[in-house]
Amino acid sequence: MIDDKDRKILDELQLDCRQSVSEIAGKVNLSTSACHRRIGILEDKGFIERYAARLNGEALGFLMTFYVEVSLEEQSDEILSKFEKAALARPEVLECHLMTGDSDYLIKVAAPNTRDYERIYRRVIAALPHVSRIKSSLVMKTIKRWNGYPAKTI
Repeated sequence: MIDDKDRKILDELQLDCRQSVSEIAGKVNLSTSACHRRIGILEDKGFIERYAARLNGEALGFLMTFYVEVSLEEQSDEILSKFEKAALARPEVLECHLMTGDSDYLIKVAAPNTRDYERIYRRVIAALPHVSRIKSSLVMKTIKRWNGYPAKTI
């Protein structure tokens, strides 16, 4: 398991993974070498999957975000696997989640405008294997963006 120092390290990395190890060490009251060792252990144990920059979709021209509920013809392992493999191969699919409830999958996509979303709808989502129903919802306003997991509560 992880302790309070590890949780603080994880919080700091989620806030800004470009911080130096010595900066993080100072914030969590550890030596630089101890902090570096702990970060390595957190990486080895899978608590840290990777480091990445979060891009601004609007600045890149993706002015519209859609959540798309997708239902399949049936839910056999073979059909689910085919759908998932195809969804993984599409760069337009930002996220894809197997769901409980009325739909089988929830997909997140972004587009510059409705014309481009129509293209994604027709040529990407509807073209995925075994799709029987699609329901789209446009994000009107994002109130809170995902900023990481609350490491302090684990």
